[in-house]
Amino acid sequence: MAEYLKRGKSETERAEDDARTQATVTGILQDISTRGDAAVRDLSEKFDGYTPQAFRLSPSEIEAAMQKVTTREMGDIRFAQDQIRNFAQVQRASMTDVEVETIPGVILGHKNIPVNSVGCYVPGGKFPMVASAHMSVITAKVAGVKRVVASAPPVKGAPHPAIVAAMHEGGADEILVLGGVQAVGAMALGTESIAPVDMLVGPGNAFVAEAKRQLFGRVGIDLFAGPTETCVIADDTVDGEMVATDLLGQAEHGYNSPAVLITCSRKLAEDTLSEIDRLLAILPTAETARVSWEDYGEVILCTDYDEMLRVADDVASEHVQVMTDRDDWFLDNMTNYGALFLGPRTNVANGDKVIGTNHTLPTKKAGRYTGGLWVGKFLKTHSYQKVLTDEAAKLVGEYGSRLCMLEGFVGHAEQCNVRVRRYGGINVPYGEGAPYRDAAE
Repeated sequence: MAEYLKRGKSETERAEDDARTQATVTGILQDISTRGDAAVRDLSEKFDGYTPQAFRLSPSEIEAAMQKVTTREMGDIRFAQDQIRNFAQVQRASMTDVEVETIPGVILGHKNIPVNSVGCYVPGGKFPMVASAHMSVITAKVAGVKRVVASAPPVKGAPHPAIVAAMHEGGADEILVLGGVQAVGAMALGTESIAPVDMLVGPGNAFVAEAKRQLFGRVGIDLFAGPTETCVIADDTVDGEMVATDLLGQAEHGYNSPAVLITCSRKLAEDTLSEIDRLLAILPTAETARVSWEDYGEVILCTDYDEMLRVADDVASEHVQVMTDRDDWFLDNMTNYGALFLGPRTNVANGDKVIGTNHTLPTKKAGRYTGGLWVGKFLKTHSYQKVLTDEAAKLVGEYGSRLCMLEGFVGHAEQCNVRVRRYGGINVPYGEGAPYRDAAE
């Protein structure tokens, strides 16, 4: 049975935190819905100290921001965007429209149609998440979304140059300097100056994730992508320094970023705990990482690899770093996660910033029922049907008529019957099921 060498907050404590967040977000969204631009301006002043003449950047403001990005920084941004775009294009090519004649005269098919407008949120409160602009804007554009609105909070009272550059280079049609719940609320609900979108995507803090949850239904969302989570599955093929580095590398995101080690090596578990203490003494972002580790960090010692697999699938973490003597076995058998990072040569930061897979991933165990953001999230698969011959109209109509009557739907049955009469020449009495053609049927 798995042994916890360290536990984080209990589920009850986490639920209490969630309840407080829900209440705050509900009030903010109601305010935006009622007061529109005035509410958004007040909220931006309250949370970011930022009240520009307009939250949407003009072409000249975009150009001015991009001028502050160095040539080398722009080269790095473009390299990352090339990787993300290339992989998104491969994903898009994997999704094809289909059309098939299922029986003579009956054509069925489906089309993959892009969402018309998308709001992409890019976090930037504690750290300017430049990479989030690549992940959402580029992927939406590869999918064929016509209108992409990208929004990020101001940094030190101004648009963050690299974020603006990434949004613009990625193909954003509108760029807003607006953060938090007020950003996703304005994009989803619309205001006097911001037209509403059909879908919201992108990661964010607990408040942004909760806002997306509450807005779901009014608009579509990609997934519940809240505070970063990481899980390291490791055995004694790696050492405590590497594991501790990978845990703290994600714990520094925020005060509530879970970091979990699952291992079958007591020595590795104990070494990792010691290494975390050592690294927290020198890590510049230790103030944040320490709180996450103390409140949400866990070390779980398992008896064998099968138990490690079961525990990992139950944790269903956003990021799962696998460093064992059987990494591909975990790839073949794990079912619940956001993304896998296999082997010691790769790491979550690669996926976060540059390697090409998307970093907007499911949190809070949502990996049990959804994967992360990808080009397919921006596409709606719509089916269609055609009946081309009288014989097909009669055949399908006869079965449809009887099956409708089986369920008691007389009006449904008459939709079928009118076709059987007109195209099949069979006089079906009104409100009855179509007759069987012979006793054998």
